[in-house]
Amino acid sequence: MATMTRGARRGETINLRASQKQKMLIDRAAELLGRSRSDFMLETACREAETVLLDRRYFGLSPGAFKRFTTMLDKPPASNPKLRRLFETKAPWDE
Repeated sequence: MATMTRGARRGETINLRASQKQKMLIDRAAELLGRSRSDFMLETACREAETVLLDRRYFGLSPGAFKRFTTMLDKPPASNPKLRRLFETKAPWDE
């Protein structure tokens, strides 16, 4: 991912307004990580921005490839005994 590394050259200013409660929360988290407020906020915002962009990644298919793709999606799943056994197994915390 393309997150900005610590100490990377920065040339733009971003101004934010926050409530005192929000500022205190951010400051506590940044302090726990040994980071400045600015570094913490910038890294967190960039990480979230990348997540949003990756979740909305567009991919295009030719008409033939799209038809094959939708045909595969419409097919019932193949039998998978190992997966069935996994779903039928009780989780340790449910016992």
